[in-house]
Amino acid sequence: MSLLLVASVLLRLVGTGYSILLLRRSGDRRFAFLTVMLGLMALRQLWTLQTVGGDGLSELPGLIVSGFALATVYYLSQYVEEENRITTELAAANERLRSFRKAVEHAGHAIFLTDPDGRIEYANPATETVTGYDSADVVGETPDLWSSGQHDDAFYDDLWGTITDGNVWDGELVNRRKNGELCWADVTIAPITDETGTVEQFVAVETDITDRKERELRIRDQHDRLELLNTTNEVIRDVNRELLRAESKAEVETVACEQFANAAPYESAWFAARNAATDTVRANTSVGIDEDALTNVVTAVNDGNRETVVERALETDTTHVARACRADRTDCACHAATDAVATVAIPLSYRDAQYGALVLHTDDDNATDALDPDVLDELGETIAYVITAAESQRSLITDRVTELTFDLTPSDDPLLSLAETLECELDLERVTEGSDGGFLEFVTVRGVSGDDVLDYVAGADGIADAQVLRDGDESLVRLAVTDATVVATLARYGASVRSLTADGTESTLVAELAETADVRSVVEAVSESHPGADLVGQCERDRELETRGQFRSTVEDSVTDRQLEALQLAHFGGFFEWPRESSGEELAERMGVCQSTYLQHLRAGQQKVFERFFADDRATDTGRPSAALVTGAN
Repeated sequence: MSLLLVASVLLRLVGTGYSILLLRRSGDRRFAFLTVMLGLMALRQLWTLQTVGGDGLSELPGLIVSGFALATVYYLSQYVEEENRITTELAAANERLRSFRKAVEHAGHAIFLTDPDGRIEYANPATETVTGYDSADVVGETPDLWSSGQHDDAFYDDLWGTITDGNVWDGELVNRRKNGELCWADVTIAPITDETGTVEQFVAVETDITDRKERELRIRDQHDRLELLNTTNEVIRDVNRELLRAESKAEVETVACEQFANAAPYESAWFAARNAATDTVRANTSVGIDEDALTNVVTAVNDGNRETVVERALETDTTHVARACRADRTDCACHAATDAVATVAIPLSYRDAQYGALVLHTDDDNATDALDPDVLDELGETIAYVITAAESQRSLITDRVTELTFDLTPSDDPLLSLAETLECELDLERVTEGSDGGFLEFVTVRGVSGDDVLDYVAGADGIADAQVLRDGDESLVRLAVTDATVVATLARYGASVRSLTADGTESTLVAELAETADVRSVVEAVSESHPGADLVGQCERDRELETRGQFRSTVEDSVTDRQLEALQLAHFGGFFEWPRESSGEELAERMGVCQSTYLQHLRAGQQKVFERFFADDRATDTGRPSAALVTGAN
């Protein structure tokens, strides 16, 4: 038996067994084919060995074939193993791709792929949630489809330059949804490049952040408003502090205008006043606005059919705020015609005294949102109070005054109506402020009795109460009147009344103002509140001032020695204190007279002191800004 034949048979049997093993392990049918082939080859070799026999050289080809067959089984096993490995890796990769696609499809963010020109090749379903466009509708389009137009060309140039250079762009965009609504999106755009760095695609991820952005904007807006409110409050505090130093109406106006015009967000400020004679608005003090611009503003206000913010403030006596109208509005006159974005008009009034309005202009559209009208109304009242106080103070201390003479009609004042109705003469002696804030007028009446006056007052308008203090040929009556009297009007504007006389047919009032007072405002106020009032005289004169020594000397000349002694004993003896330190009987004993005689001297002396004290040539003084006051007591 040939060794070559035996070796060939063994090789084929080994190959057959190896093939069977691999077939069982892999289940690959190719090993079944090899198993059958090698099995048949082994059977043929065995049949040849048993029946034919042979020499070694004749079996050499069979041995070689058996070796190749065994090698084929081995290499096929390696191929199948590599194939299985690759198949497994591909399956895993496909699974990952399926998971990735599933994640992209179910992501809450809009994810889309574009070609290098920005044309969309793929968009996930969330694109519709973010943009309002169905994913199928955007394929083939560019992201310009939902562009809002809120960003300029430079913005998009920077974005496009970043991603085409191979870098990632990350930022926020304002988009416009399919329904036209604006929305905020957090956007990340990344380039996809090949091995050479050439951009093949872009991937973009957009997240709707509208709610978060709106919250941020609201917080930012609230912060800005708070800063503006704090700024305004600081300005108001500065105004109030500086007002304390102002000594005239002009100084008050200058302080208010400067404080506002020099503090952000306000650019300019001016004072508006109404001319009662022409019923138009005029400008007084101004800061931060040139003369031509101010003239244009005033013209626009007077041409605005009383619909401008300035007119509304003057008419309603409340602060009004208005933004500039849109360009498409041709019928709007709610603001002053300036380049300012918003206008604020603060009325200046204290009780019935009106001094116009403080007008502010600002270029900050948010400035008006931070303003509290109630606070500004209070500021306007404070400014008006200070103006009244300053003018009243100046009228009291100035040595030179402006004297105004008015002719009045009975309809201008309750006293004049009383004189006309009762056909009597009267002189206003003094006006004081009552405890209830009203006015008490002391009037001398001639030609009628006190009872006639009381009967008239019972049905008269403008007079709440009357008391007869002295009845006779010249009755002295105290009348509680409303604050609509001409005397009260003058007093609120810092004027004091020297005299008011009426005889039933003619009435004349003489008032005086500080030389530096705004005469025009006072005259306009009187004309507006009392239409029948007619200014018939105006002159300047020196005020006759009486020193303390002169007053004391006059009093001493008017009393007797015994009356002066009685006054001194009562004052220094504590007779006027409560409880009294000395009684009338004790003081009489010190004076060496009986008590009744002492009290007679005391009362006579008191009467002469009071007569001198109240014998002023003016009916009213404005020592306090709230009302016309006398230099005496109620």
